[in-house]
Amino acid sequence: MTLIKSISGIRGTIGGSVGDNLTPIDAVKFAAAYGTWLKQYRQKDNYRVVVGRDARISGEMIQNLVMNTLVGMGIHVVDLGLSTTPTVEVAVPMEHADGGIILTASHNPKQWNALKLLNEKGEFLDGKAGEAILKIAEQDASEFSEVDNLGKITTNAAYIDMHIDEVLKLPLVNAKAIDKANLKVVFDGVNSTGGIAVPLLLDRLGVHCVKLYCNPTGDFPHNPEPLKEHLGDLSEAVIKEGADFGIVVDPDVDRLAFMDEKGDMFGEEYTLVACADYVLSKIPGNTVSNMSSTRALKDVTESHGGSYTASAVGEVNVVKMMKDTNAVIGGEGNGGIIYPDLHYGRDALVGIALFLSLLAEKKMSVSELKASYPLYFMSKKKIQLIPNLDVDAILKEMAKAYESSNPSTIDGVKIDFEDSWVHLRKSNTEPIIRIYTEAGSQMEADTLADKIISEIKAVSEN
Repeated sequence: MTLIKSISGIRGTIGGSVGDNLTPIDAVKFAAAYGTWLKQYRQKDNYRVVVGRDARISGEMIQNLVMNTLVGMGIHVVDLGLSTTPTVEVAVPMEHADGGIILTASHNPKQWNALKLLNEKGEFLDGKAGEAILKIAEQDASEFSEVDNLGKITTNAAYIDMHIDEVLKLPLVNAKAIDKANLKVVFDGVNSTGGIAVPLLLDRLGVHCVKLYCNPTGDFPHNPEPLKEHLGDLSEAVIKEGADFGIVVDPDVDRLAFMDEKGDMFGEEYTLVACADYVLSKIPGNTVSNMSSTRALKDVTESHGGSYTASAVGEVNVVKMMKDTNAVIGGEGNGGIIYPDLHYGRDALVGIALFLSLLAEKKMSVSELKASYPLYFMSKKKIQLIPNLDVDAILKEMAKAYESSNPSTIDGVKIDFEDSWVHLRKSNTEPIIRIYTEAGSQMEADTLADKIISEIKAVSEN
């Protein structure tokens, strides 16, 4: 069992002992630390926090603990109940709230849950704020309100519909063309809140939706990370139904992947590429993704006359870089679309709407669309670390070995070659070094990864 405390929030497995897992005591402790930080940060008389959750089994328990902790601190809570991460992000500024908490462990299995923390803009906290909250929790520095000053909980179940309203208001969402295209899709909601939100969006766009695992019980029917090896049922259903394509999201609906009409993956990395292609065709500008994302986004961006920038891994880093470069769209290669005209957060609903608009206007199949983009292949491997190994020293040696290629050391080591790249970074959540490579064929990507792994092992043994 595990409890992971990081600047982006706290996540862990349910059950077990306090301090080692996400127990009720830990949920209260970190909710209180967030509430204390919020009061220090905002310094006002009244406070309001938006709280929502995905459908995982522990969600209601954790949400009640978190909300009532905030109430005990005199903070008013807007309870969205079953919701999505981007819906909570949209709701925070609409409610003029001081912050938000999302109860979700994203793509992790059902035994996990987490507190994801937002600021008053509905955006994830930066490193400075995250560190301050961890320090407050460590010092048990929270104070609670007297009985006459307790907060109140109000319920608002309308925000998924309101989120969809905001998506459909976007000028680039071509609802008329989508409706006219008469599309049929199969959607895998992994028995979480995507099963509520995505069919509602598709219905309002006139898309016929065949629902697969859309009952929000939190009992995930397969590994909830939207990767090819977990999506055999979706592939079969797309072919059986004669659908135009398939859609899958993760449990909190911030990651998005597509499957073509043949039941083959469109490619999680290409979700952002396609959405960016559509946006850039209408509004020329810049794009951002993290260093571990496909080079295809750079190619597509430059084909539209824009500039591409790579950020350190992590949504908060992508968002900062997007603001710095005035990017019109950005995100992460794991299927996370960030479209600033709606909000600065990964959002599968806006991704679906942009992708459908692209498909409807191009009048081509999903497999034809994929074939129109630069084709790259990725290898994602890892090395288990030996205790007490100096990972930073190893990465420094790797950067030195490839000094002639001018490697980036913003986040681990990223080495760009003419026709390929490799990104090495230590995980923030596991004792591993991640090795991501990309090349023009799967064999080349795998070979490059294996070569780098051998070199890392040689360096670590010296």
